Amino acid sequence: MLKDHQDAFGHQLYDYYRLQDDIPRIIGIVERCDGYVNDSGSSAVYFSEHKDWVPLEKKTIRYARGRILDIGCGAGRHAIYLQEKGHDVVGIDNSPLAVEVCKLRGLKNAVLMPFTQINSTLGTFDTVIMMGNNFGLFGSLKGARRLLAKLHGITSEKGRIIATTNDVYQTDLPEHLSYQEYNRNHGRMGGQVKLKVRYRKYATPWFDYLMVSKVEMEDILEGAGWKVARYIDSEGSHYVAIIEKKKERGE
Repeated sequence: MLKDHQDAFGHQLYDYYRLQDDIPRIIGIVERCDGYVNDSGSSAVYFSEHKDWVPLEKKTIRYARGRILDIGCGAGRHAIYLQEKGHDVVGIDNSPLAVEVCKLRGLKNAVLMPFTQINSTLGTFDTVIMMGNNFGLFGSLKGARRLLAKLHGITSEKGRIIATTNDVYQTDLPEHLSYQEYNRNHGRMGGQVKLKVRYRKYATPWFDYLMVSKVEMEDILEGAGWKVARYIDSEGSHYVAIIEKKKERGE
């Protein structure tokens, strides 16, 4: 779990929750290990209601069913929406303040737990959601296959993963192309991005965040007991994979 001085995203969310009249100042910074920096966008999106979601999210959330695990739940906008629809939802996050915000906003079951530590104590789920590009939390090819095995063990026979990601190869910007080439030259996937998040005096440790093409997605799932049932595309490089358990070995 993150220590308080590392909980940059959590502090950003908590400040927005408390100080919505001071919105322009509540913006985080995402720093890549090659020095490239960008802001994390408006904090308001993490608190948005279903009516304000982008079309891709509205289409995607319809595939959630049964008991649901929200990985990287943030401020809880997806989990709270599904809870209001009558689902039993568990949200997990490694940010103590994100979990606190979820509880303050009414999420009944918000758990402080890194994705890497998921286990059977959470129970069994029918759907795992990884919204907001949270396929990236798999981190690496090796990490993804290990965590997919864990998810296989805590999901029902009809278990489903709903994962959003960004095909970062759909770019012509030199700073991104050179970074992808750097990654490949160092034995990493092109979209395996090493990041840290900053907000005011807080900064996370460096962490890997994995963004993939559809071909890479299917390669990662191969042999892990999962398969892509369908894709949902956006007008840009972001897309959703509806991932389901294979019924039989080799299917």
